[in-house]
Amino acid sequence: MFTGIVEIVGTVLEYQELDVSASGGNGVSLTITDASKILSDVHIGDSIAINGTCLTVTKFTDNDFKVGIAPETLKKTNLGSLKKGSKVNLERAMTGETRFGGHMVQGHVDTVAEIVSSVPEGNAIVYTFKLRDPEFIKYVVHKGFICVDGTSLTVTNVNDDAAEFSIMMIKHTQENVVLPLKKLGDFVNIEVDLAGKLIEKQVQVALDNEINSDNSPLINLITRIVQKVVKEQLA
Repeated sequence: MFTGIVEIVGTVLEYQELDVSASGGNGVSLTITDASKILSDVHIGDSIAINGTCLTVTKFTDNDFKVGIAPETLKKTNLGSLKKGSKVNLERAMTGETRFGGHMVQGHVDTVAEIVSSVPEGNAIVYTFKLRDPEFIKYVVHKGFICVDGTSLTVTNVNDDAAEFSIMMIKHTQENVVLPLKKLGDFVNIEVDLAGKLIEKQVQVALDNEINSDNSPLINLITRIVQKVVKEQLA
């Protein structure tokens, strides 16, 4: 679990499509450098978010660490486009003593979004993104939380029909995350607020239970309404 407050920006040292070493696990691996600030207390098996994606440390030194990347992760995220020299947002998993300055971030990326607009406003920048998978726009709400490449941000505008949303990034954040280094047309990782998905699931389950029960309050209510309408029509 993470907060969406990026700790440092690291640099991709190596991206291997087939890493046959013990730490690579015969799959895709990613090695990040310039990471000494967050490695003083690291252990094998710890979770570190790279551009908002929760990944497991399989090897580390004082300044570098390696993670493996599963096929599902490559499908859902922008990590497959990284190359040597790419800059990435880094955040260690929360501890019981972590200040909770952002919002509850799982590190489970839902989809990616294209940067379609970048407009300065004072010393801030208004970014607009278009979701690759438009079904996730229903979880994006005005003034709600959104995680963009691992950065906790506040939604300032939503266009449901276009599957687009906007955020405003202050100067401090611009100087401490990777988004300002990207250009129009680049993709960012998106994790929508978990609360919306949980609420939707509970509503669906509750409705299914009501509909599938012959004597549920919902079925009884519908029955009474239908009986009333039929009675009025026959009167």
